[in-house]
Amino acid sequence: MVAEALPKTLEAAPLVLGLQPAALIDNVAPVDWSLLDQIPGDRGGSISVQKDELDHILKELNTHISVAPLKKMAGGSVTNTVRGLSVGFGVATGIIGAYGDDEQGQLFASNMGFSGVSISRLRKKKGSTAQCVCLVDESGNRTMRPCLSSAVKIQAGELSKEDFTGSKWLVLRYAVLNLEVIQAAIRFAKQEGLSVSLDLASFEMVRNSKSELRKLLESGNIDLCFANEDEAAELIRGEQEAGPEAALEFLSRHCRWAVVTLGSKGCIAKHNKEVVHIPAIGESIATDATGAGDLFASGFLYGLIKGLSLAECCKVGSCSGGSVIRALGGEVTPENWQWMNKQLQLKDLPVPAIHN
Repeated sequence: MVAEALPKTLEAAPLVLGLQPAALIDNVAPVDWSLLDQIPGDRGGSISVQKDELDHILKELNTHISVAPLKKMAGGSVTNTVRGLSVGFGVATGIIGAYGDDEQGQLFASNMGFSGVSISRLRKKKGSTAQCVCLVDESGNRTMRPCLSSAVKIQAGELSKEDFTGSKWLVLRYAVLNLEVIQAAIRFAKQEGLSVSLDLASFEMVRNSKSELRKLLESGNIDLCFANEDEAAELIRGEQEAGPEAALEFLSRHCRWAVVTLGSKGCIAKHNKEVVHIPAIGESIATDATGAGDLFASGFLYGLIKGLSLAECCKVGSCSGGSVIRALGGEVTPENWQWMNKQLQLKDLPVPAIHN
């Protein structure tokens, strides 16, 4: 299969690179209980579906949607983080991955390009682009149904040293199915002097492939690790000490920066011997929790890039994470970037010098 990559010789290397092996389109819609009752599987969480199931859900959505139209956007954890850094913080970012030669693939590439993210490391392949249906109930809880099985994605052998040259950070999301390409990306990143940030993805992912994950963490190649409370609990399940503090301690033994987010209770973080506990931002109304952790990572990384203290990095993350949950989907609206900037001002934190 021949993969086309756009030329990147004329552009400066992005400061932050994200690895999203398979480009993904999110189909986000507000729904009521009656539709959720017709979708196979439990409410909440994420269960993979086949193409015919995805088409069935999208067809059902078209007959049910009355409150607001279906929103389609480039999705995926890493996508959300690098797009947030670009649009909300003015940081030069790029994305590495593959997209299909279909309508969804074109939408992914154009959405990222429009957001200022360099797409010259995206490979176009013959085949379909991954999709996910994100159903959001009136409480802001989401039910995810991703369709990934037949989607094109980048392979480890397609990466090159030049993809990473000149950048400073590589952003990853843990997935055991993508472990080979993740490991290849880390090898190139370390050869080129990049720091590596890893998100633990989901408690199911941690539970089902804990030994591979712990081996990755214990390699010493992960500089920054983000875990939410459920992922943290799963990571150290069965050990004498449990709880987020014990998970933070485990992560900090292997990573320079460790962060455990605690939802409405804020977050805890550790760097060297410093530990901070930062409360959640109180002024945010949750419409849709999609992307909260991804945008927290955007803010935290921006803080590190700007040389802020550990506590300040957490506070910026709290503001950016709070901004995305005020609307549907993992892409922050212009109004909510303005809301974030106001929160940063109120907390005497640096406001990005860009116009959203």
